[in-house]
Amino acid sequence: MIKIKIVLKRRRARAVESGSFENCYGKKAIEGSNPSASAMFNFFKKTKKEPPTPKEILDLIQKLEKNFQQINQDLENFKKEMKFSIQKVGIVRFNPFKEVGGDQSFSIALLDGEKNGLVITSLYSREGNRVYAKPIEKGDSRYQLSREEREAIEKALA
Repeated sequence: MIKIKIVLKRRRARAVESGSFENCYGKKAIEGSNPSASAMFNFFKKTKKEPPTPKEILDLIQKLEKNFQQINQDLENFKKEMKFSIQKVGIVRFNPFKEVGGDQSFSIALLDGEKNGLVITSLYSREGNRVYAKPIEKGDSRYQLSREEREAIEKALA
């Protein structure tokens, strides 16, 4: 918590004549590790700085151009790498067996920017749980897909 102590001076009559806020109400003293009021006022003062030489300006522009080229190169590399990361996800929950209550089974499709990836299906029953995975290439699989797996792929591509 910051403690602020205001020191009042008894010069109000004279301060009103001169129009000085500081003379009228006194100076603020800030206790603790905070800077003093005069230091804070000096922070906001504008200091006039001479403009750099044309050579310095040219060097600065060349540095900025190199930085821009490096950032552009990094962005292009990032775009290429992102094509192979998971970008599209679709999930479908379902009940494959009538005797088991709830939609505890699911199919989830995980695809990249090129519509490649996999679909994982989990079939839950009272006897156990079975998990299947099938590769997906260009939005389709060389293995036979169930209705739920196709629905999960469609959701991912939408």
